[in-house]
Amino acid sequence: MKWITTPITAALVRGALDLERTAHGVLPHRLPARARAQCTDGQLAMAESQPSGVRLVFRTRATTVELDALRTKMAYQGAPPRPDGVYDLLVDGRPAGQAGVTGGNVLMVDMATGSAETRPGPVGTVRFSGLPDRVKDVEIWLPYNEITQLVALRTDAPAEPLPEDGRKRWLHHGSSISHGSNAASPSTTWPALAAAAGGVELTNLGLGGSALLDPFTARALRDSPADLISVKIGINLVNTDLMRLRAFGPAVHGFLDTIREGHPATPLLVVSPLLCPIHEDTPGPTVPEFGGLGEGRLTFRAAGDPAERAAGKLTLGVIRDELDRIVKQRAAEDPYLHLLDGRELYGEADFAELPLPDRLHPDPATHRRIGERFASLVFGPGGPFAAATA
Repeated sequence: MKWITTPITAALVRGALDLERTAHGVLPHRLPARARAQCTDGQLAMAESQPSGVRLVFRTRATTVELDALRTKMAYQGAPPRPDGVYDLLVDGRPAGQAGVTGGNVLMVDMATGSAETRPGPVGTVRFSGLPDRVKDVEIWLPYNEITQLVALRTDAPAEPLPEDGRKRWLHHGSSISHGSNAASPSTTWPALAAAAGGVELTNLGLGGSALLDPFTARALRDSPADLISVKIGINLVNTDLMRLRAFGPAVHGFLDTIREGHPATPLLVVSPLLCPIHEDTPGPTVPEFGGLGEGRLTFRAAGDPAERAAGKLTLGVIRDELDRIVKQRAAEDPYLHLLDGRELYGEADFAELPLPDRLHPDPATHRRIGERFASLVFGPGGPFAAATA
């Protein structure tokens, strides 16, 4: 077989805001370099360099495709190994295969001390064969839960960048649930499913543990091309016990003000928290527990005291009320601003049927339900994004 190696450039990569050249190849980032330079938080650095929603997209008649990649996989000291990341192959928009990569680095995290150590490993190869022998559009969705350096793309026929198809660009920001936590694969996170159903081009700035109203994230949203924008606000502020009610309201206003500087008339949807019983009325911080639920796995609990709400501590209920007030106030002068109560995506009836396995994150079936609900409520008739995607 005669291989053709195609340089991995921005023309082939979608869903990333920046591509960093490394000693091995190309590292996609979901925050620009200026934003990354303004924060030294290791959690954010890891989250934004995990390529949720990032995919290689090209047109080819190749029947075999290989991608060399160097992954960095997370592991927790004392906990069972985390599942390997999955690469999804789509051909002409339809699922056509899945694969994984071997080797790679391991980032070992000790949650008790907060320390982390990287154990190096080799580059691996993802291979898809038996593709139809015709010109087709190929997408390789990268794992949402592994930092992925793209080393080389090989095909047995020429590959070329895919031209823009006129779809609207949806820019979404949220927490680990938007990032993809516990989804089955990168193209089945709830934002990816909603984007497919809505017929839009996704850029996913879901940042696990890091949807914290950071000004540099707001500027990234402001400066990124978008026809539709949504921001899911709340759960990470409770998880981290980062701020009190007095700071929360002005921070939300400032975040939205910054986005509006770059997108003054773009449909902008604020999504309040999904139902999460441990934090509905109990403040954070959120504490991890190994061996929870008697199954030797990672679960979470709320470590705050409900009485602390009187001192301004945030709960999901408090945040929903404040977001409702803020959006109503702003919408009087901003006709393109909308609010969606997150419990319409996942509420009490859903929790009774599909409980959160670790008390914090949804499982694959719940990701699908949230994605379908979002597509119906937001992209569907009468939804806040319906007119822009008609």
